[in-house]
Amino acid sequence: MSRVRILFMGTPDFARQALESLLSDEHFEIVGVVTQPDRPAGRKMQLTPSPVKSLALERGLQVFTPEKVNTPEFRAEIEALRPESAVVVAFGQILGDAFLALFPQKAVNVHGSLLPKWRGAAPIQRALMAGDRETGVALQIVVKKLDAGPVLGIRKLVLPVEMTAREVYPELARLGCELLHVEYMDYLRGNLTPHEQDESQVTIAPKIDKRESAIDWSRSALEIQNLVRGLALGPVPHARRENGATFKVCSAVAMDSETAGAKPVGTVLSVDERGLDVQCGQGVLRLTVLQPESRAKMAVADYIRGYPVSIGERLQNGLIQ
Repeated sequence: MSRVRILFMGTPDFARQALESLLSDEHFEIVGVVTQPDRPAGRKMQLTPSPVKSLALERGLQVFTPEKVNTPEFRAEIEALRPESAVVVAFGQILGDAFLALFPQKAVNVHGSLLPKWRGAAPIQRALMAGDRETGVALQIVVKKLDAGPVLGIRKLVLPVEMTAREVYPELARLGCELLHVEYMDYLRGNLTPHEQDESQVTIAPKIDKRESAIDWSRSALEIQNLVRGLALGPVPHARRENGATFKVCSAVAMDSETAGAKPVGTVLSVDERGLDVQCGQGVLRLTVLQPESRAKMAVADYIRGYPVSIGERLQNGLIQ
């Protein structure tokens, strides 16, 4: 089998790893890379290339950064590359029918969930926030309807209760690369038939709204722990002290999700170097790593030395911005 001419479309580091994996596979020829335009980043808000663009330039690949991919002009540029198929990984734009028609062997998408569960922009975060016990990655044929195409294969990942988005992302990126090496190649060779998704099992994973990072102590300890796990990469969940100072909760553990609660929600029940135990609507949450305003994150043992906390203090909900 001759090398398959592939157009790669992706933007963040999750996609960069997929591109790097395809470049290492002798079965594929990357004829072009499409990624989002440079965006302001960092404290100085300097225009910064996406991780995918940086890698593509390092490897001497032709890079395209259109604001819109579905224009006739851009379609003509891609058609001139004569791609046989496309690989899409966290690209960031919806592909129209005319664009998808450019690829005789279709476009495939690596999606960070066990489709049809968690279609949408934030599948990894939503799975953790919902307390799912497993997640995974799916390889699907791209269709115009979001994440609704037939599935070529999946890889599953067990989610221990202590696992956060920070640990899940690289694991799913690795599993996604496996799908591209195995199932994708089987599909291109005609040895694998996609199967349709069960529409009755669809759940949606909308983009994370910053307002969701405001901790509400009336929720259960387990729900807040899952919020902290899911938003580990931002926006990090936050709450307030009685004096109005805000702090981020970077790590927390639900101690007893069945406790009814004898104290008002938000009450600090104990303070020591192991953590701050806080009464929730159901159960007790132990805060173990915090980040004060304009400071680096720190273990509670260090936090309470610089920002003393008393038993009985009542923490306030986060600010909904």
